[in-house]
Amino acid sequence: MAHDTSRTPPGQGAERVPLTAQQEFLRAMDHGDDSGPFGPYYHIVGGWRVHGRIDVEVLRAAMTDLVARHEALRTSIVVEGDDAHQAVRPAAEPELTLRDLPADGDRDQTAERFACEIEAGPFPATEYPALRMVLGRFDHQDGVLVLIAHHTMVDGWSAQVVMRDLAEFYAARRGDRLPVLPQVRQPREYVAWQRAQAEGPSTARALAFWRENLRGARMTAIPTDRPRPSEGEFRTGWHRFVLDERYGRAVDLVARRTRSSPFMVYLAAYLTYLRDRTGSSDLVVPTFTPGRSPGWIQDTVGSFYNFLPLRVDIGGGDLASVIERTRTACLAAYDHEIPFLQLSAAAPDLMDPVQDPGGAAAVFQVVQSPFIMSERTAGDVTFSAIRSRTLSAAEGSQLPDGLLWSLEPRPDGVVYGKVGYTTNMFDEDSVVAQVRDLTSVLRDSVVASAAE
Repeated sequence: MAHDTSRTPPGQGAERVPLTAQQEFLRAMDHGDDSGPFGPYYHIVGGWRVHGRIDVEVLRAAMTDLVARHEALRTSIVVEGDDAHQAVRPAAEPELTLRDLPADGDRDQTAERFACEIEAGPFPATEYPALRMVLGRFDHQDGVLVLIAHHTMVDGWSAQVVMRDLAEFYAARRGDRLPVLPQVRQPREYVAWQRAQAEGPSTARALAFWRENLRGARMTAIPTDRPRPSEGEFRTGWHRFVLDERYGRAVDLVARRTRSSPFMVYLAAYLTYLRDRTGSSDLVVPTFTPGRSPGWIQDTVGSFYNFLPLRVDIGGGDLASVIERTRTACLAAYDHEIPFLQLSAAAPDLMDPVQDPGGAAAVFQVVQSPFIMSERTAGDVTFSAIRSRTLSAAEGSQLPDGLLWSLEPRPDGVVYGKVGYTTNMFDEDSVVAQVRDLTSVLRDSVVASAAE
């Protein structure tokens, strides 16, 4: 089924730009309906508390500045039969909606429920510009700003760039000065770089590595509660949980001892859990990487994340040996990272188990980027990221399929976790059981090791 995600035909006020390899990967998973990555629920949502008297008209103007600065925010994807491309349009004012929130009760909980409510709603791929914001106000000095954007154009890293730049534009307009921001390059430059790299020696070396690394490998599938339906709408629920400070502190200590990153330690525990559950020690688990290479796209808004398979044969060893093997596998994969669309050519049978009706992929990631904008003051207003979310939601931002584990350790050691799950295939009760089992592995291996 062909569909056009643009609001106007490509020739009317739009420039044509090829898709990135990441967008081509999403296109391969799309079925032209509301459940695919080009549908209205494949979005990214972020929330920030706003303290201080915000000038709504200045905020609107700052949002327009933002769209003018970043091409991705005025771009949509056009799919017409076998042809697909990005359509870049002139700058326009994005939508800002105002809502009144109840001033009584726990405002942090209200703010989180507000973000969940917005996340459960649609954001059509036809939206132009490709983001909108909703400002909920408890009173004139306290509010919640929620950003929603289509995930084909904005990734998690980009959401932080958007808020950093929005705060700077707001401060500049309030202070009648020029904004202080780094020079920015646009996604079309990344597309040109990526296409040149695809034919270069570094990609050839990466493909040779993946052919050998994934020889005979299959993605580790998680058994589903119900077979994957052949048709119908797919929705995603989000189960959130919190691990107390013992866990984050123990992971940090073990990571230092083993010269590993916290992600490697968490992944080693997750692989141990999978070995116990599946009976297999040769495991392939995908993760998402920021994909922010080359370095000049650090300040670019776009959707650059990569789907990277990590193959680790953890054997029957103890925690130290599992971490060592995990570390080795991660470093080799990072050194040969290329977009999954290219990588899959080296392992065409890799995804077979997770395409079976009774199995699904489980992506595992740890969000621990120094780039996250936790707080920023703009004029007389302070934006503070809502990062400690604890409320589960029956519906939220969509996954194309399967499960997504996401852990976010905080400096005090507390770990905020969430698991997205396709509700057509998984019940929340089974997701809760998986969280409980992984927590037990972390407690009995990592926390116990740190105490020795």
